Amino acid sequence: MKFKNAIVLTAALLSSCAASSSMRTSENELIIKTEAAPVCGNIGAMKVAEKQAAIETIKAGYDRYIILGQAGADTTRVVQMPGSYTTTGTATVYGNTGYYSGNTVYNPGPTFVAGGHNQDLAVRMFKEGEPGSERALSARERLGPKWAVIVRDGINTCAG
Repeated sequence: MKFKNAIVLTAALLSSCAASSSMRTSENELIIKTEAAPVCGNIGAMKVAEKQAAIETIKAGYDRYIILGQAGADTTRVVQMPGSYTTTGTATVYGNTGYYSGNTVYNPGPTFVAGGHNQDLAVRMFKEGEPGSERALSARERLGPKWAVIVRDGINTCAG
């Protein structure tokens, strides 16, 4: 059973654990919504949302961005499945009478973590040299030297 749990945990950690979507609210502003698995934590969700802001900025043809506002929520919780009872006992009969001796044990059900971490960002995008762009973050710098690959493939994990 421990081996099976280890396999399931490893598969869960290697699969995608975060997702983002965006909605344009004006020509140069957008809202990003990110959901991340419990293992990511609030910080992981924030990092994914920030990278998504940079990705969306580049995809929209802009160079820089400012995060105007944010909201986050933690909906993680531990859920326990129903357990079961196991009864063992012996019955002894002496003539017309008898007795029963039994023992009942409650076996708790398995637990799992549900929910996740949500992060919402309001973003304003700028082209290089536009008024206000001097205070804005460079989308390409925030994504690093492999920014083109990240923009192409997107981000679906909070690791890294």
